[in-house]
Amino acid sequence: SKHQEFICPDGVGSYEIYRMYHEELESLVKHIPTIKRAQFWMSFSPNYLKHLEVLQNVGMTRIDPVVYNGVEIVPLQFLKAVLPNPGDLGQTTKGKTCIGNIITGLKDGKPKAIYIYNICDHEECFAEVGSQAISYTTGVPAMIGAKQILAQLWKKPGVWNIEQLDPDAFMADLNVHGLPWQFVELSPEQAASLQVV
Repeated sequence: SKHQEFICPDGVGSYEIYRMYHEELESLVKHIPTIKRAQFWMSFSPNYLKHLEVLQNVGMTRIDPVVYNGVEIVPLQFLKAVLPNPGDLGQTTKGKTCIGNIITGLKDGKPKAIYIYNICDHEECFAEVGSQAISYTTGVPAMIGAKQILAQLWKKPGVWNIEQLDPDAFMADLNVHGLPWQFVELSPEQAASLQVV
């Protein structure tokens, strides 16, 4: 996978990020047809990648059944059963997440680039809800989406992806419910090289 260094804003740190597939890419380009390019990048520590490489090398990430002591097992499912539950790791997880979007385009016929992002602290999340920031940044947007439906702000018949609905109340609620966002303007060169600080 293509990878590069990414320096997160607000002192979060520098991480190696990897371009990878994420299902959101499919719906975003489908429902916002003016998007010319969408990419998903995520950071992984060298230690994590080394462990994953070892597990792959010994066949533990396989999804096809193998016979062990006369019983069919799927190695990846077995691995999931013996590894710690990620939800139980919140108490020992330290540091912060940095989730954001670099958005480029034209405004009034001129190139424009911004970086909109959220910084979330693992320890603060654990103190609030007993979970680390990865779960928090997944759960809070889902809660806000449910709130938009219950408040009848999102009341269209049928099934919709979030990017097809009015974002303003959702974005405002992120600020209220623990995921405040901010944005900075970037030069086109910064955006092209993923440099936000």
